[in-house]
Amino acid sequence: MVKISVNIENSAAFADRKIVDNLLPEVLAAKDHLLKGDAAGNDFLGWVNLPEEIDTEMLARLKNDVSRLSKKSQLLVVVGIGGSYLGARMVIEALQSEFASMEPGTHPYIVYAGHTLSEDYYSQLLHILDNKDYSVAVISKSGTTTEPAVAFRIVKAHLEQKYGKDEASQRIVAITDARRGALHDIAVQEGYPMYVIPDNVGGRFSVLTPVGLLPIAMAGYDIDRLLQGARDARQTCINENTLDANPALMYAAIRNALYRKGKKVEIMVSARPDLRYLAEWWKQLYGESEGKDGKGLMPHSLSITTDLHSMGQYVQEGERLMMETFLRVKSPAASVPVPSDEQNLDGINYLVGKSLTEINDCATQGTIEAHVDGGVPVVCIDVDHIDEYTLGQLIYFFEFACGVSGYMLGVNPFNQPGVEAYKRNMFRLLGKPGF
Repeated sequence: MVKISVNIENSAAFADRKIVDNLLPEVLAAKDHLLKGDAAGNDFLGWVNLPEEIDTEMLARLKNDVSRLSKKSQLLVVVGIGGSYLGARMVIEALQSEFASMEPGTHPYIVYAGHTLSEDYYSQLLHILDNKDYSVAVISKSGTTTEPAVAFRIVKAHLEQKYGKDEASQRIVAITDARRGALHDIAVQEGYPMYVIPDNVGGRFSVLTPVGLLPIAMAGYDIDRLLQGARDARQTCINENTLDANPALMYAAIRNALYRKGKKVEIMVSARPDLRYLAEWWKQLYGESEGKDGKGLMPHSLSITTDLHSMGQYVQEGERLMMETFLRVKSPAASVPVPSDEQNLDGINYLVGKSLTEINDCATQGTIEAHVDGGVPVVCIDVDHIDEYTLGQLIYFFEFACGVSGYMLGVNPFNQPGVEAYKRNMFRLLGKPGF
């Protein structure tokens, strides 16, 4: 059962329901392209059926490796960039305590490398690794992407110096291409356990492959429930053909309707800091899928109420170029009420007994009303709570809506030719042969 709903009533003044409903033929045509695989990028549609086609033998082997590594690791270093780490980080940070790094845990704590070239970051990471038992998951289809290749070389050298080459090879798992590439060849040569990134699944759609499943399982979370959520969302996405019954189609329709009304920026908003990496994953998914050929909503994100004291002013009264998508969670995991204070010097005794969720919900609703009054259309995506099952549903919901939305926009949602531009310049400046 899908537990995601998309509410567009706060965008009606900008794109009324009739306008949205009139897009249904386009929406269904885009959906048909996804399911038939007869449009641009059709060689990267493996994610569409992925939740139903997970290799159970691979999952069993993955769980065995997770168990083996967890017994001797306080940390897991995930080496990857973009889709090779954002999906896993999104799920892990949505589920773990905000203060997990300060608490003793029964599972390895996940740290990240390969997503930056900051020298200070690696100096600090190596200092931590000096004093912790750790293992490594290195994730790259090619093994030659500069940021993770540099990071893996650094971390691999440290691991081998700390444990010796033989033990280091038992602490490294490679997630890469099935047949070719530098990382594939290194893994075969060194005897690393190896998992495959399917050829027909692009990085930003890969969280439900070993790319995301291994780190998420290492962090102690239930990947079976994650996959079940994705399977259930898939059933709705592929079988339902009305906007009201299929939230992914509704989301694709409303964002395209607002884009055609002149909205050029989509801001993902949440009142929960544990969802900040969900927004980061969403930004890559939509930015890399739609931002081409001079088209596409630019994805941005805000965390409220924090950012209402900074970017809130711009959203309220700046250029009217954006729409907002609020991701709302109905039920928190805990309740913290406001205590009484006899002196009431801060003037907030009117809040005594109210939970922070009640206050946060009022702040969210007040923000929605203010921004709509200020000329910003708002879409609300609502879920009951955050757990592995719901996150699996959200992953598939956003992926399917992205494919539909990209085809409605008239672009290939599954390539990313623009990401090569900076690399060519960087290679030339670094003196790489051939550049």
